Amino acid sequence: MSFNYHRIIIKIGSNVLTQPNGLPDLKRITHLVEQIAAIKKQGIEVVLVSSGAVASGRSLITVSEKFDAVAARQLLASIGQVKLINTYANLFEKHEMLCSQVLVTKEDFRDRLHYLNIKNCLDLLLQHQVLPVVNENDVVSVTELMFTDNDELAGLIASMLNAQALIILTNVDGIYDGDPKLDTSKVIAEINNKGVDFSSFVSSDRSQFGRGGMITKTHMAQKVAQLGIAVHIGNGTKENILTDILEGKAPHTRFIPHKTASGKKKWIAHSETSATGIVEINAGAKAALNSSKATSLLPVGISKIKTDFKKGDIIKLVDEHNALVGLGIAEYGAEKAKERLGQKNQKALVHYDYLYLQ
Repeated sequence: MSFNYHRIIIKIGSNVLTQPNGLPDLKRITHLVEQIAAIKKQGIEVVLVSSGAVASGRSLITVSEKFDAVAARQLLASIGQVKLINTYANLFEKHEMLCSQVLVTKEDFRDRLHYLNIKNCLDLLLQHQVLPVVNENDVVSVTELMFTDNDELAGLIASMLNAQALIILTNVDGIYDGDPKLDTSKVIAEINNKGVDFSSFVSSDRSQFGRGGMITKTHMAQKVAQLGIAVHIGNGTKENILTDILEGKAPHTRFIPHKTASGKKKWIAHSETSATGIVEINAGAKAALNSSKATSLLPVGISKIKTDFKKGDIIKLVDEHNALVGLGIAEYGAEKAKERLGQKNQKALVHYDYLYLQ
């Protein structure tokens, strides 16, 4: 079966773009650009989230051993990002296509205003038939401010732009039901359940050059599929992989999308790191929120206000074991919430429309 998408996000990992020696694989990049150009000519809007700046830097300069990993990464990324975007620009130009560079950090998504600024920029580029090439700005992103990897960034952008699909290219055929190295393991074609525990059969190994393992990919893919966006994980080292995935020809893993969430919910879903307050809810509230009925969080279901927050802040909802249940926008501040704690017939602290459940 072929997929009829009109806006897709394509994420290409560093393990696809680099040779075993860590240098860029120009032949593969050229072939991927050819496929993206063919997809775009069909009238499909494409945003490319591309790793590879550090590898591109490695092809131009050798970093002395005396520098630590963060400094080396900053140096290689700063030099390599220029090389990477020039490579893309030259290759897309051969197909009479214009691409642009969009470098972001986690900080750029910290509040609704910054988030909408990036969204508006990407929307504007797409309206002008420009292909945005997005990457994390590794020059200024240091550990605690980093995305887990570009998968997380790609998921965020897919949600932000209301894409119908996110295609993640890695160096394996998809998610296997066992160790990919064993002949007995098979690629799982479709995943339709947010409750699947992948840790039992997904390897947590990371690729040599990438930051994110398959576990982080599966968790992110589940989250994005829950928001109404299909996620395809396929092997970027195979010929014609992008066009074959869209035509339903290539063996890969597809996460089936659930019902579409609102724009606000999509933003909230990716806002765990910018949440300020923490509210502990009781077992009754947890059960009600996770039931099939649309339910808001009422003060009667709150057992404790754990940290301070103001009206309009994003807050974390946790259970009595401190496990994250969901995220939401506070309808009023922590002081009022404390006054109403456990009371019936009070205004919801988090309205269902502004609530995202894990």
